[in-house]
Amino acid sequence: MSHATPSTYRGRFAPSPTGALHAGSLVAAMASFLDARAHDGVWLIRIEDIDPPRDIPGAGEAILDTLFRLGLTSDEPVIWQHDRYDAYEAALAHLNAQGLVYGCACSRREVAALAVALGLAPSVYPGTCREGTHGRPVRAIRFRTTADPITFTDRLCGVYTQNVEREVGDFVLKRADGLWAYQLAAITDDIEAGITDVVRGADLLDNTPRQIALIRTLGGTVPRYCHLPLVLNHDGQKLSKQQGATPLNPDDLMGELERAWTHLGFPTLGADSIAAFWRTALPLWQARFGQ
Repeated sequence: MSHATPSTYRGRFAPSPTGALHAGSLVAAMASFLDARAHDGVWLIRIEDIDPPRDIPGAGEAILDTLFRLGLTSDEPVIWQHDRYDAYEAALAHLNAQGLVYGCACSRREVAALAVALGLAPSVYPGTCREGTHGRPVRAIRFRTTADPITFTDRLCGVYTQNVEREVGDFVLKRADGLWAYQLAAITDDIEAGITDVVRGADLLDNTPRQIALIRTLGGTVPRYCHLPLVLNHDGQKLSKQQGATPLNPDDLMGELERAWTHLGFPTLGADSIAAFWRTALPLWQARFGQ
């Protein structure tokens, strides 16, 4: 794989265009942007539009427009994952050459049933097709995990360890519908963009060990991670487009910035403009997270 030469700090914000920017995604955008600026780094935007059944036409452009109005613009050209399929094919071929991928014939229902029968969580893949599909047609392509635990230290959440083989199982890189899975696409892009720091929501904390496994096998450098407290809805669930999160109010963007800022544990700034908000927020972020 070709890798970008990383600067001292290269971060990114990577929304999926399944709807408008909302309060939860603004928190991730704000924190990743401020962290890049606090480290005199580069901040990139990547639109993760590799799931046509869920992606909404025009949503990516609308997200970029909202970010622009909030004073958040990518330091380099925006990356659109729909332009990157050749890179994902190359990454998959690289893994295949190492014997780290295989075809799987199992449906989700079959995976869940066998996992439960084996005393595992329904989402854990029990390795049914590791030695072949026995004549059944291949549905998905999976990554072959190992029993070695993967440990990393998150800047906010501390030490995190996961045995990916036991707790997740061999995970999908290319789906049964022929679409690329999030894990392979995101990691391929992070490696090639030279991402050194990933700042995102805590819902992806348990995805990180499998991503580290991919980074290592694809020859990349494992970044630093910072997983942020989630914005929750009234039912205590992660605020998301799937849970009916409302778009940011275009007539109250200052209020939206202040609410995201206080969610991150800072006092209200009371800035009188978007530019003043960022000027005031940066040294406060730098004082807390600049190391």
